Amino acid sequence: MKLLYSNILPLGTEDGQETVNGRLLEEISSADAIEIAVGYVSKAALQELEQIVDKYEIRHIVLTIGMYYFEGMPESIYHTAVALNHKWVDKGIGEIRIVRAFKYHGKIYAFYKNERAKSAVIGSANLGVIKMEANNRRQYEVSAVTEDSAECNEIANLIRKIAGPVSSVRIDEAANMPLIREVNTSLTGIDTVEQIPQTEVEIFNRHKTDFSFVLPIKVPAYAERHMDDGRHYTKSNLNVSYAAPRSARKSRDWYETQFTVSKQITCLEGYPEKNAVFVVVTDDGYTFKAHTTSDGNKQFSAVGDELILGRWIKGRLAAAGLVTPVNDTQADKDRIGMITKEMLAAYGCDRLVLTKTDQKTEDKDGNMLDVWILSFEAASEAEDGGGE
Repeated sequence: MKLLYSNILPLGTEDGQETVNGRLLEEISSADAIEIAVGYVSKAALQELEQIVDKYEIRHIVLTIGMYYFEGMPESIYHTAVALNHKWVDKGIGEIRIVRAFKYHGKIYAFYKNERAKSAVIGSANLGVIKMEANNRRQYEVSAVTEDSAECNEIANLIRKIAGPVSSVRIDEAANMPLIREVNTSLTGIDTVEQIPQTEVEIFNRHKTDFSFVLPIKVPAYAERHMDDGRHYTKSNLNVSYAAPRSARKSRDWYETQFTVSKQITCLEGYPEKNAVFVVVTDDGYTFKAHTTSDGNKQFSAVGDELILGRWIKGRLAAAGLVTPVNDTQADKDRIGMITKEMLAAYGCDRLVLTKTDQKTEDKDGNMLDVWILSFEAASEAEDGGGE
């Protein structure tokens, strides 16, 4: 068994010493199958592992993760892991599993060649070690590698026990998996947007009135992203950025949205009056001015910045790891940045709910404005809304 180190000053590696991540990558490159059981992973490490498995044409891969079922899994990591599991299952090469029987905090790796465990690594390093980021660049890890047949088999057998059905379950079958919502940073630094404590949001929630309106989110299914005929899939309210650019030289901003509300909803009693400015408090603690405009009072938008609603909704999906913001929507020919029904389903929310409170707030010009709660919800939560 040989020790593996981190190369972090003042304890840089010396002659003859190997780094943990360097040896892991070396073992992967000479293996045809890999089985891993760790406590934690990172989104970047999962993406790196995906690329490595593809690069070396690994024929079998099982990754078992041990701590999140009890502590909660950050949603961006969860959605990245679910997508990767789906890819491996579809290709018939492996899966990602979640330990449910207990908290598993170990970090062990087994590397196979021709169905024989040729080497194994054990130590302090979680999967994040294969992809250095700001949060682990100064984190010192120590592990050990062995090529001893008995030791390799012992570690490999333990990994398989942890990955067995008594201890774990495939991630897409992990019912009641607790998720930790990621912070949406897309609204950070926007002058017209403020953030308030969740305790204040709860106070406003206690002052809701019966005037509540469901605003459906119109997006295509994944398979419909390229259907640009009379159904105008690219012009759905979250994907207007994929419509023809206003300028021949510049694509629309990916965050641009256009919430067009049906007459069936705008004509309901209590719906906001046209051009009457009010304040919305979002369910996740942001507040900004909004209004309804256009013919028939059909447009719902933030005041002064057409990107705010997009930054709020699409920013949450991006923080959850379900989509990556696109710099140039016209260059996104595969439309990987287009919001789809599948993304909303994975996030667990598919509509907005706008609910009036009995509260008012004073803006900096001394105007008293009505306060409305704006929530991003699932259909089951919003089915009794005024827009149904």
